[in-house]
Amino acid sequence: MLEIKDIYKSFGKTEVLKGVDITIDKGDVVVILGPSGSGKTTLLRCINFLEKADKGHALFGDIEVNLKTASKKQIHKIRQRVAFVFQNYSLFNNKTALENVTEGLVIGRKIPKAKAVEIGKKSLDKVGLSDKYDAYPSELSGGQQQRVGIARAVSLNPDIILFDEPTSALDPELVGEVLTVMKNIAQEGTTMLVVTHEMSFAKDVANKVIFMDGGVVVEEGTPKDIFVHPKKERTQQFLKRVLPEDFTYHI
Repeated sequence: MLEIKDIYKSFGKTEVLKGVDITIDKGDVVVILGPSGSGKTTLLRCINFLEKADKGHALFGDIEVNLKTASKKQIHKIRQRVAFVFQNYSLFNNKTALENVTEGLVIGRKIPKAKAVEIGKKSLDKVGLSDKYDAYPSELSGGQQQRVGIARAVSLNPDIILFDEPTSALDPELVGEVLTVMKNIAQEGTTMLVVTHEMSFAKDVANKVIFMDGGVVVEEGTPKDIFVHPKKERTQQFLKRVLPEDFTYHI
């Protein structure tokens, strides 16, 4: 499905990614954990070419690319397969929820408008917004706006959806509704790579957890491996600091 090899990325003299390798199989829900500044978001942005890596290769199904020198044609092909959910929603304020979803279908995928509207409504229905087709972002809560962002990603029928801390901009009481939608999508077999601080989501939904720090993958494994039997001292330190006292892992 997706194999990332030896990604490096620097901003000026700051080396953010230092040779990251990740493999994701079809149907995987992979969660990346780590402290701020560990390179998690930069990794996602390099995978989708929102940032250009300094070095690295990626295999997207049958498409293999050099992440530094990929052509516009290669990037376009990959973006046809990969959808991105941003932490700050990235909606068009002058467009309705439905228009925000259909824009990429009509402009990017050249799908006829009537068909795009049909797909857009089904996608909004899937995230629980069947009554908000005509609502503008200013009329929606943060959680609803993020659900529009997820519907937009789902509507593209991608091979994989990348989530960049999708709940970090939300008020605490709105986090649950977005996580519930993400869980439902995961249960349908959608392949997902999720950067998040939501430990319960990683525990309950992911089949692989990756811990990053300092621009490298420190440790990866099943949720049980990471939360119950972390091998690396840095992973243990991080979990002790961030896990709530009532956090338990049920085998």
